[in-house]
Amino acid sequence: METQKKVELLAPAGCPQAFYGAVGAGADAVYLGGKKFGARAYAENFTEESLAECIRYGRLFGVKVYLTANTLFRERELDELLDFLGPLCEAGLSGVIVQDLGALIRIRERFPSLKLHASTQMSLCADWGAALLKERGVSRIIPARELSLSELKELKRRSGLEIETFIHGAMCYCYSGQCLFSSILGGRSGNRGRCAQPCRLPYRVKGGAEGNLRYPLSLKDLCTVRHIPALIDAGIDSFKIEGRMKKPEYAAGVTAVYRKYIDGYYSLRETLGPEEAAKAFQVSREDEKILESLYVRSSLQDGYYFRKNGRGMVTPDSPAYSGADGELSDHIRKAYLEKRPRLQVEMAAEFLTGMPAKITLRRKETVVQALGEPVGRAQNRPLTEEALRDQLDRLGETPFAASEIQIRVSDNAFYPLKEINRLRRQALQDLEDALCKGGGEEGLTGSVRRPGSFQRPGSPFLTRVSPGWAVSVRTLEQLSALTEALEKPDGENPFRLRRLYADGDLLLENTSECLSLFEKLTESAAGGCREERPLLLASLPYVARRRDEERLNRLWELALRGMTDGFLVRSLDGLGFLLAMERESGKRVCLRADAGISVWNSAAAALLSELTDGLCLPYELNAAQQDELLEKTSGPARESLWEKVVYGRIPLMVTANCIQKNTDRCIGNGEGILVLEDRLRAEFPVLRNCDHCYNVIYNSLPLSLIGGTDRFRERTDRRLDFTLETGRELGEILRACLRDVRPALPHTTGHEKRGVE
Repeated sequence: METQKKVELLAPAGCPQAFYGAVGAGADAVYLGGKKFGARAYAENFTEESLAECIRYGRLFGVKVYLTANTLFRERELDELLDFLGPLCEAGLSGVIVQDLGALIRIRERFPSLKLHASTQMSLCADWGAALLKERGVSRIIPARELSLSELKELKRRSGLEIETFIHGAMCYCYSGQCLFSSILGGRSGNRGRCAQPCRLPYRVKGGAEGNLRYPLSLKDLCTVRHIPALIDAGIDSFKIEGRMKKPEYAAGVTAVYRKYIDGYYSLRETLGPEEAAKAFQVSREDEKILESLYVRSSLQDGYYFRKNGRGMVTPDSPAYSGADGELSDHIRKAYLEKRPRLQVEMAAEFLTGMPAKITLRRKETVVQALGEPVGRAQNRPLTEEALRDQLDRLGETPFAASEIQIRVSDNAFYPLKEINRLRRQALQDLEDALCKGGGEEGLTGSVRRPGSFQRPGSPFLTRVSPGWAVSVRTLEQLSALTEALEKPDGENPFRLRRLYADGDLLLENTSECLSLFEKLTESAAGGCREERPLLLASLPYVARRRDEERLNRLWELALRGMTDGFLVRSLDGLGFLLAMERESGKRVCLRADAGISVWNSAAAALLSELTDGLCLPYELNAAQQDELLEKTSGPARESLWEKVVYGRIPLMVTANCIQKNTDRCIGNGEGILVLEDRLRAEFPVLRNCDHCYNVIYNSLPLSLIGGTDRFRERTDRRLDFTLETGRELGEILRACLRDVRPALPHTTGHEKRGVE
């Protein structure tokens, strides 16, 4: 029968009790977080001491421990992270889960043998982004939860990396890492582990069918126990259970059920072969009820593995958790939580007069001995075998239990009880050290960056004379209005247009019209500034998947033929695709990173400045933090021309589920606008993009820093993002820029003052 590396069952732990329960229930690995740096800031989490203790305990049982450091890091926090990781690596940490590109680089530099896992917060959907990260030491990726099983197979095949996917638990409505909803509304950022979950609140969908969903942004919980054969046969390396904020009963109970069926399927494969095993595999209704009774939100569904999206994935009524069945919780506590798992050891003791006292411990092939002082002769009360056995069997809170104790003791032996206890403790510690040392991970060193990989030559696009403007348009009406407004500028301030970002789909569908309007715009004195010709760049989709490859190739062809100058890149997959095309063709184009590729620290800026020609200040840093980032950015990153969005609707969510489809029907082509209305009557526009099969939910008010609130005008290029505006509205905003006054429209200043926690 064929041999196959068995899938890893990865359990969550939000506290030590959940960790020990998950180990007892059969987890192969556990992921957990400290008091800082993890994407579940409101979980109980672990002290540094309890983390190290759990890591050592896990090594004894062959259970890997992964630390979550999957948030975005401010400049000063990176050094704190590295100091925090030091003792955990010494204890035997198996790997660290990372979102921040700066953290990834700094961890690789300080701990070159520590395995790096790319968090699902990186929104990876294809091998293009995976290749980028592989070159920088990542050994495993946790892709976006929105991928189908066929896409995961292809990602595994093309990337050559380990793939970890979620199999059970809560699901976000937004592509993870692309959600700013909680951040913009209340300052609690999902990118900092503090999401307030506004997606779980009720909304009215304006423009949808009558009787639509009350909770259109709340997904049911994921359950894939019936699909274990298909997921294993797809070659997925690790099955991840969500739930670090849930109770220990959940971690242990869910782990136990999936352990049972994973092992059961492998047993069927050994006897029947893969094809027949998949047919014979069955899940009992009793075990399904267990999963349904452990902290379920509404009901269960099987995610995106076998469908794009759909109404059946969304909670129809209240999305509150149902809690857990009391009798079931009691059973789980007794089975997995009240006692920690123990390793069975064989113990032998020799207390022979005139000879050194000796305790020997054996665990499979590992043997240790602890030697003491010579055994004396008793004057009146000799050491008995019964008394010695009682002392040796006191293993207390150690991770060991004695399966047998063999004793040889002289009839007239004397040895102080205090020394017997000390010798026992020494033997147990020596055995623990030996087992931890012998339990080191195979292939601990991750992929090593090859010199020269993804290195780009010096940029021909860094010809900045003085700060200027960039403008992003999504529609032909907006581009036409921009051209007209800059032909006859109404204002005293020069509008130095450095870059025009045109939506990629707009360029593909209206190539000749867009190029004609751009040429007209560059000929105008205001547009061209007579100093330099502005660049025309195509804006890539917010999420790039393999199904988008044909459109991406067509956009690359426009750049290859010199019809456009480059791209605004909105995802790591988009960036990886373009760098691969540059390398293959030898053509150098302008690549600029959008705000969605988060840059919170100088390490991330340095990395991205190697790969792109420009960066965008993130939405979530306040003005003082942006100042610090600009000050700390040195070398190539400073020369890459920072950009700052001073007007535009902030994208709060990018979603694979479709509000149009879930509340009415799938239209399947073109674009459309729906509106979400919350309990306070705030309206959030939803752009349906059928070309790439996603929705973009925008903030209810546009960001505007034009006029007196724009403090970065002399330090960065300023950018205007037009998404849903009419041509007339674009003209009004542009005139406000030229006059250097605030537009007369309702707006927000975003995080300029408050920032996020």
